[in-house]
Parts: sequence; C-alpha cells; structure tokens
Amino acid sequence: MDSTPSTEVHHDAHPYFRVYKDGRIERFTEFPYTPPSEDPQTGVKSKDILIPPENNVSVRLYLPRTTTPDEKLPIIIYIHGGAFVIESAFSRVYHPYLNSLAAEAKAIAVSIEYRLAPEHPFPACYDDSWIAFEWVLAHASSAQGPEAWINNHADFARIFLAGDSAGANIAHDVMVRASEKIGPGDEVKIAGMILVHPFFGDGKPDKIFSSIAPDSSISCDDPRLHPMAHPDLLSRLVCKRVLVLTAEKDFIRERSLLYYSALKKSRWDGELEMMETEEEGHCFHLPNPTSERARVLMKRIVTFVNQDPS
Repeated sequence: MDSTPSTEVHHDAHPYFRVYKDGRIERFTEFPYTPPSEDPQTGVKSKDILIPPENNVSVRLYLPRTTTPDEKLPIIIYIHGGAFVIESAFSRVYHPYLNSLAAEAKAIAVSIEYRLAPEHPFPACYDDSWIAFEWVLAHASSAQGPEAWINNHADFARIFLAGDSAGANIAHDVMVRASEKIGPGDEVKIAGMILVHPFFGDGKPDKIFSSIAPDSSISCDDPRLHPMAHPDLLSRLVCKRVLVLTAEKDFIRERSLLYYSALKKSRWDGELEMMETEEEGHCFHLPNPTSERARVLMKRIVTFVNQDPS
C-alpha cells in the first residue's frame, strides 16, 4: 500500500504550507525559537509572558537601558508579519529586529505571539492581538498590572501600534477596536500607528486571505481585510498620527497607496505620513537589517516614535 500522504486542496496551492487528507499541516519553512536575553550589543533585556486566562497568547517584552528606576518610555506594541500563517515573535528574524527597535527608539516593545492559520482560522490572529493589547492597557490604572517593567516604565500617553505585512493589517484592526474604547479625555493615548508594507485587500478575492478561513466565507470588503472600503471607520481612528511605509518593488505596493489615499480622503483629522524605499521589495529590511536602506527605514520609524507630540 502506498503510504505517501496526499494533499487535500481547499483552495489553490499555498506557498507556505500544505494540508494533508488526514488533517496534518506541513509548513515548508521552520522558524526555530530564539530565547529572550540581555542583548550584549544594545543592552536591551527581554522576557516572555503568557497572558491568562486563555493562555493562547504570549508576548515578548523588551526593555532598553534606563537612567532611573522609574524612567517613563513610549510603548511600541508590535505585531509580526508572515501572511497570517508563518513566522513568530520569537524567531531569529523578529527577536533581533525588536532588540534594535527598542534600543534605537528607547521604547518598551511588546511583541505579540498570536496563533497562526490555518490551524487557528480567522479571526484568531485578530482576537489574540486584541487580548494582548488589553493586557498592556490593564497596567495603566495606578500601575497595578502584573508586569513590573510596564508598571515602572510605560508612558501610557505614548502608545504606538506597529506591524509589518500581515502584522500591519492586524495592528490596524487593533487600532479600529481601540478607537471604540479609548476616548479623547482618557489617560491612555495611542500616539501613532506604524504600518510597514501593510497587507490589505483590494476588494477582490485573495488567495492569502482565503487560506486563513478555508471553511468559511470572508467578504472581500470585510473591514479587517479591506479598511479602504470603510471611510467612516477610518474617520474614527483615535490616533493622531499614522506612518505608512512602502517599497518601490513591493508586490502589494499599490494597496499601501490605496490605504494612504483612503485615509487622506476620509474625515480623519490626524497627521498622515508616508515614505517609500526605492529599489526594494516586500519587508526587505528584515532579512538584511544592517543594509543602508534598512537603516534609513529604522531611523524613520524611530523619528516618528520620538517626535514631540506637541
């Protein structure tokens, strides 16, 4: 008997995994766990936290060198990319990147480890990230949260939501939800949102989006996938600044431009910025973080975080 497993095709072949008839999922690339550490080059400390009660979500915290025991720092809540189906906050790609980001921006970084599709279909990645965001905000009330680094050092008037590719898509959904929760007079303020090569839909069927919900239908204009189709939603974003970063050879560059245009045309009254990197492709900075263009990109993000809010 032939014991070779055969694939069960729910949709066109996916570039990152295959699904067998027995339900097994094989990813074509593994992303080995990289432990938290005290980085010898930057001095940034990191540690992993499992968020109760569901215990489905964890975060990796990054704390840069501080000058006093209670020095207040901006918070960057970061959501990794990977087409919703690969990568990890704990990988050898994202761990050094977040070390560098925390050091150069001199910010607390909270990198979210969300559950991946297709094992955990839509909307698990969105809900997990929202749980992590709420966990961070739980520390704002009289600094009584469970994590001392956040209690002692977080400036809750300078929260930034950020992510790349699919992570930028998820970060945008967290911003939309937060905009329904946070009022203009609240102590907690989202100072800005950073969308690096965001993976949004364009109102047409999309192979990547279909892979995160293979057994259910998602509208092509679902606001999580295609926020540009919802100008009223964009008009209500609670942050006052948005930075959109794209690349000349990014295969989804046009979607970044469509998002930028839609937000600019909406009734949102914040400050919108965009930077495009010439001659580079999608998320070029992650595999080659020390290249000249990657350094320029990092500097642009750091400047955005440290800009005087007044």
